[in-house]
Amino acid sequence: MPKKVPMRTCIGCGECKEKKSMIRIVRTAEGRILADPGGRMNGRGAYLCRNAECLEKAFRRKALGRAFRCEVKKDEYEALRAQLEEQEAPE
Repeated sequence: MPKKVPMRTCIGCGECKEKKSMIRIVRTAEGRILADPGGRMNGRGAYLCRNAECLEKAFRRKALGRAFRCEVKKDEYEALRAQLEEQEAPE
């Protein structure tokens, strides 16, 4: 029997994809919102596709705020965008 592949839904575009092809976003116990590249941080998580368009859609639709059950400010989105761009940068 083949091994089950975990699937997650992007909160930006709504597409269902393999978990390892997406980026996990976490709200920590302190209330900070961070990118979780390893997918192991403690806290409430949500998933985004690995492109800036999905982050923009999530911002416009206030999807992160709904997923984390709190208000996400614009400066937190900017910090998250910077983290995602840093991870996507070629090494």
